[in-house]
Amino acid sequence: MKPARSRPLFEAAIVRRAALESLLKLDPRQQLRNPVMFVVLVGSVLTTALGLQALAGPGEAPAGFIFGISVWLWFTILFANFAEAMAEGRGKAQAETMRRARTDLLAK
Repeated sequence: MKPARSRPLFEAAIVRRAALESLLKLDPRQQLRNPVMFVVLVGSVLTTALGLQALAGPGEAPAGFIFGISVWLWFTILFANFAEAMAEGRGKAQAETMRRARTDLLAK
């Protein structure tokens, strides 16, 4: 019996697909499935709007501070979406490998 071949953590095809999916998952209908990430998405949109308001005139806080918070929130939502898409991609790849192994398996 051959030892199981381990997959690299970051396969180029899976990473490219996950990067695209992380952007597609910004759709609020998809984010509603995870209430915590939906709140982070709403917060990132609001802080971005507050940052733009602070640039236009007197805001609640300095624009740099608001944009710093906004960047952090956008990074959080994109990283969470990317991690979820990577897990889905690796799961699909593993399922495909198992499907192929099942059809290639010969009985004694």
